[in-house]
Amino acid sequence: MKILVDTHVFLDVLLAREKFLVPSQHVLTWCEERPGSGWIAWHTLSNLSFIGNKLAGKKRTTFVLDHILDCFEVAPTSSEAARASKTYEFNDFEDALQAAAAVVCKADWIITRNQADFKKSPIKAISPKAFMAQH
Repeated sequence: MKILVDTHVFLDVLLAREKFLVPSQHVLTWCEERPGSGWIAWHTLSNLSFIGNKLAGKKRTTFVLDHILDCFEVAPTSSEAARASKTYEFNDFEDALQAAAAVVCKADWIITRNQADFKKSPIKAISPKAFMAQH
């Protein structure tokens, strides 16, 4: 099984967001224990760097990014995938890019706390909490 993990799940852990920490950490640990199962979109790295540097500091963010690159696969990107994302019915282009990355890596699910925005995604989105209940 392959899952694509949305940026917010990583931010929950990086920023220790208490309300979301346990399920999000479970998702990341599950991926760490199953090499090749956890995937991220290319732009997740830049989003995490930008937000993390501001809110958690550069040192911690760099450590987390290095760990992510050790444990997760980065979905290949292309002009074709970017064009495909423009055809998805999303209000937020960033979410459409996440969905395109999930398609490219042939993910079974997108793990996100933002399932409402992924209703029309070609890959089903479930919450970290729902994923934790199943795995």
